[in-house]
Amino acid sequence: MIFVNSEISALKKILIHFPDQGLSRVVPHKAQDWLFEDIVDLEIIKHKEYIYYIQLLLYFLDPQKIKNISQEKLENINFYNAQSDIFHNSSYVVEIEKLLLDILENDNIRSEMTAAIVAFEECPFIYLKEFKTYSIGQLAQTFITGISPKGLQFFPPIPNFIFTRDIGIVIHNFLVLNKPAKAARQREAIIMRFIFNYHEMFNEIRNNIIELDDLYPSFFSFTEDEETDIMTLEGGDVMMIHPEHVIIGISERTSSAAAKELANLLLNKCSIKKVTLLKIPAKRDFMHIDTIFTQVRKDFWVLFDEFAKHCPQFPVQATKLSLTNDNIHYATQIYQFQLGQPEPIYFDSIYSLLKDISITDFGCQHEPTIVFSGNKEYPFNSREQWTDSCNLLALKEGVVIGYDRNRYTIEAFKNNGFTIVHVEDILNDFKSGKLDPQNLENIFILMPSAELSRARGGFHCMSLPLQRQKI
Repeated sequence: MIFVNSEISALKKILIHFPDQGLSRVVPHKAQDWLFEDIVDLEIIKHKEYIYYIQLLLYFLDPQKIKNISQEKLENINFYNAQSDIFHNSSYVVEIEKLLLDILENDNIRSEMTAAIVAFEECPFIYLKEFKTYSIGQLAQTFITGISPKGLQFFPPIPNFIFTRDIGIVIHNFLVLNKPAKAARQREAIIMRFIFNYHEMFNEIRNNIIELDDLYPSFFSFTEDEETDIMTLEGGDVMMIHPEHVIIGISERTSSAAAKELANLLLNKCSIKKVTLLKIPAKRDFMHIDTIFTQVRKDFWVLFDEFAKHCPQFPVQATKLSLTNDNIHYATQIYQFQLGQPEPIYFDSIYSLLKDISITDFGCQHEPTIVFSGNKEYPFNSREQWTDSCNLLALKEGVVIGYDRNRYTIEAFKNNGFTIVHVEDILNDFKSGKLDPQNLENIFILMPSAELSRARGGFHCMSLPLQRQKI
């Protein structure tokens, strides 16, 4: 089943991608072109960080796949490799590469996809013949990493493929596909279009796949500002925040044209009654709205405090309005459209919007708790937002995972009643039976982050929920 109607109800199925060899091919002079700020250590990410993420997901989503697995097998990297004989092959913690392998079994799909990628990458025609000699596994690896079986780099890696949130978003039983803002992510979009349109997992929603290009022929536009016509959309800017309410960010990666077109579509087609458009500065510091805030419970949020205060509406130059430690904030524009109402409702800050969602949408009888990045202490608020203190993934309401390095933010959670536990400790408690994942409440699970955090994305970014329990 594919269905999501909140950000916080219990996860049932999720799409992820285990870090691949493309991450090891990022070089300094191309790092920013490929949307990286630093050179990461792939082996540490795989062996000492990301495997804990998958183990945790399996305990919550598919416990039968992990309960009786030996520690030796869990430490074997092949358990996480889609092409290995001992791959976990969970139907609930779904690996993209496994889906790609599945569809490449079909000769027609394999031929069509090969031609599409060769054309996009502007490869010599001889590559088509070369790729026909590859096994399905070799072809999948080349499509993802750009590396041939002989170790040649045929085309660039797509190191951002681990950030599966951006390739699509599930809204009820609809799947909205992205249109990347940056060339570095466009091969990801090609791969995922084939998977979403051909893999049997998505048969039930085949007629509910939304691609904005099909609906908005911007090349016929007569506007003078070409920027307003660009159609770009990434999943980190779309939040299925409530069964009747979607938030769409307008940011460095999602354009105003795409946000408005998606808003119209959701209100007219997808049983959505409210759409909030949230415009933030087009800055690398916060490329999507989920780097600024995420939801923890109906009445609990984490927020970057520089967006918490009332500030003038756009068009104010998208820069800091004050440089004093107590007064730093950024210009935003927030307008909410409601089905059947011709005029939008405006909010003066993200803080006000989040309070309204908790009280108006969810019916909370008290003021929500809003925890701030870095515990609102300068300069740790900015430092920890940079390492994704606000980019948390809710495994269920009140149970979130985030990086262990954001100490001040973690302290703020602790001060507000959350139990803080390291992932290795909680995995041991699950294995021994001391704890049951389904019975946890108000838990912040610390994930190792020395290398992963340098890739500039948290666990909200590294997750595409395909199914959550209906809220």
